[in-house]
Amino acid sequence: MKGNLAQRISNFFVNYFSLSGQLVSQEQAEQNIREGVSFRGTNILILVLAILIASLGLNTNSTAVIIGAMLISPLMGPIIGIGLGVGIHDFDLIKRCVRNLLMAAGFSIIASTLFFLISPVNEQHSELLARTSPTIYDVLIGFVGGGAGIIALGSTNKGNVIPGVAIATALMPPLCTAGYGLATWQMNYFFGATYLFIINSIYIAFATFIGVKLMKYKGVRDADDKRAKSVRRIVYSLAVLTMLPSIYLTYNMLKDSRFTMEADKFIAHECDFPDTQVLSRKAYFEKGERCLSITLIGKLLPSDSLRLALTPRLKYYGLAGTKLYFIQGGGAASTSKSDPLAAQGVGDIYRIAQNTITRQQSTIDSLEAVIEQQRVSALVAPEIAPEIKVLFPQIKDIAVASTVFSVPGESVADTANIALIHTKARFGTAERRKLEEYLEARLKVSPVEVVEVP
Repeated sequence: MKGNLAQRISNFFVNYFSLSGQLVSQEQAEQNIREGVSFRGTNILILVLAILIASLGLNTNSTAVIIGAMLISPLMGPIIGIGLGVGIHDFDLIKRCVRNLLMAAGFSIIASTLFFLISPVNEQHSELLARTSPTIYDVLIGFVGGGAGIIALGSTNKGNVIPGVAIATALMPPLCTAGYGLATWQMNYFFGATYLFIINSIYIAFATFIGVKLMKYKGVRDADDKRAKSVRRIVYSLAVLTMLPSIYLTYNMLKDSRFTMEADKFIAHECDFPDTQVLSRKAYFEKGERCLSITLIGKLLPSDSLRLALTPRLKYYGLAGTKLYFIQGGGAASTSKSDPLAAQGVGDIYRIAQNTITRQQSTIDSLEAVIEQQRVSALVAPEIAPEIKVLFPQIKDIAVASTVFSVPGESVADTANIALIHTKARFGTAERRKLEEYLEARLKVSPVEVVEVP
């Protein structure tokens, strides 16, 4: 019973993945591949034009233009030819393909360098930056793309596989980026892009070699077996050596990605302040140390207290040892060589200016209050004069003012409301008290002291 089930499963996969009846003859497949190896006349002109189109696409950061250039490019021919030559032990084909590939890459880099030298736009766009940091994923793309390419070339139904492989493996943009690096003398662009082109080329050829072996193509007559083994060892060694730097770059990429992700979690959970919001954050490495710079907006917070409170929490997010920097009010709360504004103390200058403005505004408010009080005092006497004439006819005139009394030798001061009066006849104590009560009620201030002026 178990044997029947295993046989059924095996037959299922064999029926769906079998290539029998769908492959062209080895002679026809070889002819198709050999026709694309040569780089003379129209092929080299098409290549140069495709390079210029790709350079324009990178210059304008247009993905559509870059894809169009990859469809035009004839670079796939010699790369697949190398894999075929290694698989069938055709050393003359290998030499011709390597020579043509180097010539095509050289013409491509020269054309793109000249373009970027005369181009008025030399900004670094995302499409350029994406071609300077190859990873293990680019190795896999090249290998899988090359496998799809040799299967398509060896089958009766090719469809749109070859153009798709040209787009997926992206042979043209790295050469354009290398030219950009030479034109602007940024060698990190040149070496990174050249390495990406080498990865794609080697692994497309390597996948083609494996595909040729799986499809059991026969080797050329009178092939030197010893030389064939030596070539295969070189191919395996190149594949491994080419992969090693990409593994290291992938490790760094994953480390940076994890650091950024953990920093986002830390900020989301720990940097939630009532009157202060996180405006932006930057997670970066400086001299081998992890740094996290957080920009805050809103109410100013004491930076030392923030660091003391949040630094112990870093270990719960896998960020132990990370240096924290806070930027508030236009300056950094903790200085760093990577932040020149922080080093110049812009934050302290901002806070001093804010305190000065606050004090000046307080002074202005106090002076305005004094002026308003004097204005009211000046209007009080004329306002109540008619009433005084009726209620206290013996008063000739009156003046009401607020003044401050100080005790000599002491810092205590007291504010008093005084009414100065001229009378036709001397005021008695009862009349003075009655006038004081009237003024307190009328002016809504207390106490009021009446002083009779001779």
